[in-house]
Order: sequence, then C-alpha cells, then structure tokens
Amino acid sequence: MKKVIVTTTINAPTEAIEAFQAMKDWDLVVIGDKKTPRDYHLDHGVYVTPEEQETYDPALSDAIGWNCIQRRNFGLLWANDMKADIVAVVDDDNIPLNGWGQDLLVGREVEVTYYETDLPAFDPVGATNHSKLWHRGYPIQLLPKRKYDRRHTKTVRVDVQADFWNGDPDIDAICRMEHAPECDFDPSRFPIAANKLGPFNSQNTFLRAAMLKDYFMFPHIGRMDDIWGAYYLQAKGAQIVWNKASVYQKRNVHDLVRDMRQEYLGYEHNLQLVESLPGNAESLLAFLPGRSAWAFQLYQKHFC
Repeated sequence: MKKVIVTTTINAPTEAIEAFQAMKDWDLVVIGDKKTPRDYHLDHGVYVTPEEQETYDPALSDAIGWNCIQRRNFGLLWANDMKADIVAVVDDDNIPLNGWGQDLLVGREVEVTYYETDLPAFDPVGATNHSKLWHRGYPIQLLPKRKYDRRHTKTVRVDVQADFWNGDPDIDAICRMEHAPECDFDPSRFPIAANKLGPFNSQNTFLRAAMLKDYFMFPHIGRMDDIWGAYYLQAKGAQIVWNKASVYQKRNVHDLVRDMRQEYLGYEHNLQLVESLPGNAESLLAFLPGRSAWAFQLYQKHFC
C-alpha cells in the first residue's frame, strides 16, 4: 500500500518535518513557497520547488497565488501522480506522537460512537473532554444549541480519518482568544462520527486517495480554505470519522486578530453553507469568489 504525507512550509525543516521524513512505510512530499528557504533539503522525501509547481500547472499556480497554505493542493496532485492509496495531510508544526499513522481506520469498517443531531452541523470538539471549545469553521450561531446526549454505537466505512491534536488545538480565533487552551484530549472519547456535516482540517488528516478529486483547499477565502473543502467533500458523500489525538501542536506564531479577520467569511456564511450543502454539494460554488472556483476547476482536471 502506497502512503504519502503532504505538507507545505515556509520554514527550514522543523522538528515535525524531521519526524515525518523518518517515518517507515511513508513517503513525504513538501510543497515549497516563495518564502521557503532556497536551500531547503530533505534527506528522505520530495521537495517540490516553486519553479516545479509553475511548470506542472502554470494556470493553477496563478489561480491559487503565492505565500499561502493552499499551495498544498499541489502536494495532493503529487500524491495522486505517485499512485498513493492513502494520503496524510499535515502541518509542519504538528509533532507526531508515538503510533502516528499506524492502525489507520481509513478504508476499514470501524465501530464508532455515532452522534445524532437535528442541527445542520456537528461540532466534534464539543463531544470531547474539552466541551467548552469548538472546532474552527463550526457555525458559531449554533454553539449554544449543541447537545451530545443522542449517541449510540454504529459501524461505518471510513473515507476520511481526522485525528485530533494535543497542545494548542485547531479552534477558531475567538475561541482561542477567550480560552487560550492547552489540551490533552481523552482518547477514550474516540473514534466518533455524526449524522450531519462537521468541520475537519488539513493539519492531521488521512484520506483514501479516491477522495482527492473532491478534496481541495480553496484559495482566497482566508482560514475557511480547508473547512469549506471538508464540508464539500462530505456533501459529496465522504464518511468522516474523528479520531484520537496523534500529534502535539507546537503552534507557529499567529496574530490572533489577523486570524479572526481571516475567519470572518466563515462567521458570516458557515451556517448558510451547511444548510445548503446536503443534497447539493455544488451550492458551495455560490459562496466562492470566481478565482477560487476557477482554481478548483483547474485542479479537478487532473483527475479526468
């Protein structure tokens, strides 16, 4: 089975990258950007330079733009060309814990704690021992309505495994400013799934390669890039399971006010989006700027 790790970076190889490139049975693909050190080097892995990306698909490169994490889409294309069976999408500040990438749920039938909600979206973070927090991209209008009392055991076939992250987790900017958490997620709460769409990110997530055609980090929409990609993929029928933490996030320096501005599009539209997507995945396109939708079309052409 071919397994490929994909990430982007503007840093010299980090502690996380050093750990990922040492993983047995995994190939590492790092996508460079204009700010990535020119002498970036991997001992075990593939580093894709900005020039190589331009040559690969100049139109897509231009549609995405530079100095943005959405360059990661080129890594998904690289993994597809490498005939990957499973793709792990990670961040360079997420240090893998012992057992990362082992005993994967992806492609298997798995017994999960299955939550039922009448709300149009499910927040997986609220189902954990850190119930006051919420996942980046969850519609904030629904926060006071979250309930987790309707749950049962169910067997599902996993297309996407979104592992959690101890340390400084992937919550939105308002939540981070309010709580400044340092998390240690209780592994006994996982794995979990739900009957409604739920947010997952691109920082510690495993996908069946068959999902790549419909998985895209949308440029020009700020920090909703991977969240809206996650909602779209689920609207196309993918089964998501959230799993126990397998990394420690030693978060790169962020300006939280800037992050909040980059998340505003979600504060404004996430609720309407999750209400419109079930049964009509393409309704997402109405929420995107034209350049973002064009980039998605260019990306999907590689899977025709």
